[in-house]
Amino acid sequence: MSKAFTRESDAGDEDDDDGVAAAAPAPGGKNYITRAGYERLRAELFSLMDEERPKIVEIVHWAASNGDRSENGDYLYGKKRLREIDRRIRFLTRRLEIAEVVDSSLHFGGDQVFFGATVTYADGLGQETTVTIRGVDEADSAQGQISWISPVARALLKARVGDVVHLVVPGGTQELEVLEVRYPAPASGVDR
Repeated sequence: MSKAFTRESDAGDEDDDDGVAAAAPAPGGKNYITRAGYERLRAELFSLMDEERPKIVEIVHWAASNGDRSENGDYLYGKKRLREIDRRIRFLTRRLEIAEVVDSSLHFGGDQVFFGATVTYADGLGQETTVTIRGVDEADSAQGQISWISPVARALLKARVGDVVHLVVPGGTQELEVLEVRYPAPASGVDR
């Protein structure tokens, strides 16, 4: 059967949200995330559901009332945008359902690497790199944030300042020395 005659939902795009494969669940099905990352995803979800989607529905309704839908750009674009919004809503809902919010400030002052740590390490050539270990849905390599399931983070996790860890890279093994570990300070005025 030609792909031209399949429904969009049959095209196998259930796991393909926003043109990017959905983030695979981490080992053990955990989706660790910081409070700030969780709130960002939640805000995006509510913005899509409460603001953007209703606006597009209104445009599609208006465009449909104008008659011929086959050549109506507003209608065609609106329907396409609705599908994109609905796909992103499903994705965010699934990710938030399995999210496990971690308060990394609980480790403030510690020297061992856990989720949420900002770690400075040196490679075998002495080049220093600083990374912050974040959740899969919030990591941004441009800002020095790496996912907790990335190879570098996995090598660093549970190490302490002064430890040398081994990172398996395509060319062999690389040694990384942990130089500094920092955590955000606990929020003041919060009851615990």
